[in-house]
Amino acid sequence: MNELNETQDFREIRKAACLTIAGSDSGGNAGVQADLRAFHCFGVHGCTVFTALTAQNPFGVDAAIAVSPEFVQQQLQAVLEPYTINALKTGMLATAEVAEAVAETLALHPRITKVVDPVMVATSGAPLLEDDAIALVREKLLPAASLMTPNIPEAEILADGSKIDSWDGMAGTAKRLADRYGCAVLLKGGHGTLPAQDALFDGKTLYRISTPIVEDPISTHGTGCSLSAAIAASAACGDSLLDAVIAGKAYVYEAIRTGILVGEAASVMGTPKRIPVEDVRVETF
Repeated sequence: MNELNETQDFREIRKAACLTIAGSDSGGNAGVQADLRAFHCFGVHGCTVFTALTAQNPFGVDAAIAVSPEFVQQQLQAVLEPYTINALKTGMLATAEVAEAVAETLALHPRITKVVDPVMVATSGAPLLEDDAIALVREKLLPAASLMTPNIPEAEILADGSKIDSWDGMAGTAKRLADRYGCAVLLKGGHGTLPAQDALFDGKTLYRISTPIVEDPISTHGTGCSLSAAIAASAACGDSLLDAVIAGKAYVYEAIRTGILVGEAASVMGTPKRIPVEDVRVETF
């Protein structure tokens, strides 16, 4: 065990801690693995709570096993008691029972900044949560969030089927969701006609946050996970919500821009060596 000498300031060896509550991606592109990569890039200590195990690669998910809600709670208790978690993110919650266990535990920790990625719909359009789990996310998890980060299909579900096909639609839906759930909303435009443009509404101000478009990227698998993790990591370092979103957006842009091949056909987003916030454009409405 390391011991402090008499003249060493405790703050010199203290490090921000951030938590991911999500599923495992055996290919390392998304899920907890992508979250830990983001935490590392932001210089925070990463803690983990696994909600599911998957057998997957960049081409699809072959199998998945949900973790029991009891074990999820045990993981949460083991992490939340000794570690000073400044911020956390949630991703894939797998089942209604797991969603409920997470929501009930997080409600006991109001000081922690909570970034909720409501993982409901895959890029392919396939549903990732059953109706009863979606109901629990709506009723218990989102009202406890500091920020939610839905993509367009997920925002359409949370907004009761409202179609989003324009900037005005994104902006209006972000405001409605913020009013409904009492948290800030970052509505991601990547699944629609406005790639690289997101709508952030913090309850008072609407922002359009955008980056240059990366043409023909090698990989975009795990962008949603990476974005919510990077925002949480930035918040764990003490950044404001707006600054954390800008940093998260810059991190994902750089990760897409620096993608690499890791096999004959497999690819992964890059691991940024810097966070180019100067490449992020912020417009206020």
